[in-house]
Amino acid sequence: MLNIDRRLITHFEWPLLILVFLIMTCGLLTILSATYVAGRAVSPYVIRQAAWFGIGLIFMLAVLTIDYRLLDRYGDLAYLGALALLLLVPLIGTTGGGARRWIGFGPVALQPSEFMKIGLVIALARRLHRRASESRLLLRHLIGPALLMVIPAYLVLAQPDLGTAIVLGLGGLTILLLAGMPVRLVLIGVVVVAAAVPYAWEHLKPYQRQRITSYLNPQADPLGAGYHANQSQIAIGSGMVAGKGYLHGTQNQLNFLPEQHTDFIFSVYAEEWGFVGTATLLLLYTALITRGALIAIRARDNLGGLIAAGLTGAVFWQVAVNIGMTSGVLPVVGITLPFLSYGGSSVLALMISIGLIMNISMRRYTF
Repeated sequence: MLNIDRRLITHFEWPLLILVFLIMTCGLLTILSATYVAGRAVSPYVIRQAAWFGIGLIFMLAVLTIDYRLLDRYGDLAYLGALALLLLVPLIGTTGGGARRWIGFGPVALQPSEFMKIGLVIALARRLHRRASESRLLLRHLIGPALLMVIPAYLVLAQPDLGTAIVLGLGGLTILLLAGMPVRLVLIGVVVVAAAVPYAWEHLKPYQRQRITSYLNPQADPLGAGYHANQSQIAIGSGMVAGKGYLHGTQNQLNFLPEQHTDFIFSVYAEEWGFVGTATLLLLYTALITRGALIAIRARDNLGGLIAAGLTGAVFWQVAVNIGMTSGVLPVVGITLPFLSYGGSSVLALMISIGLIMNISMRRYTF
């Protein structure tokens, strides 16, 4: 039901929206640099990204008009809708970069796995919020949530999209821990995963194995599997303190960096703006995540708290994995940087997520 009153307008969540605008502005500037061609003032990638941001803003405002507590009744529809789209990907999905991850809707292609991040958080919060006030969750309480996590993770891995599958798992784990899952179960899970590594290794794609091998030994294949990581680290390191200047990053402009407007956009940004600019960007992300966490803590009910925490956690893990990947701390898994990387589905899903978090923040004054 629509629920717009003066209290919502009075307590509009400006800090979160301003942080999103600031990071998105950095993203548009960096996409322009990453796709810059001499003699062309504006890249079509920038125009499309700005258009997606505008569409996302409309969806965000639409989300604000709906009381988030209705998700306790209808929240599964978001999960089931995203799951249905994931099931359609192998059948009618389009292929790009060796992976089948998108579904075409006329001139637009959407990536269902981006929306599953939202659907999974809502579905888990809906099932766990009534038990979140208990001292701990029992093992039998975790069977259903575990299935909710495993099914989409398997479908995403089959695309293949290891990075998004990891974020789905970490985001789901964040909610489970906040809802009261004993930490010892996490430790048991680590042991189980470690024991399953040999089996999982046999089912990885050849390029995924090469990425892990090159992570463990970056110089084993510097012109092959290790090329992405090596060029990314060179770009980040060459930025030094103040950077080479906007549009003057040599790794970027000479096309040494792969996927410079998507997965490796952080490397483009770091080369041009250096340590000072990178520290500023990280402060913006820290402020965004801290604000989301504060909203989760202040939420008036467990449902809102878990949704806000889960969506904020998904952003945190995606930032951590992407920056860890581009800086050589983690293996290259292929994942975008929130609000900075080019991608319509990512922007749209992120803006819906921000709308939900803002919704929870604003409605704590209307109970």
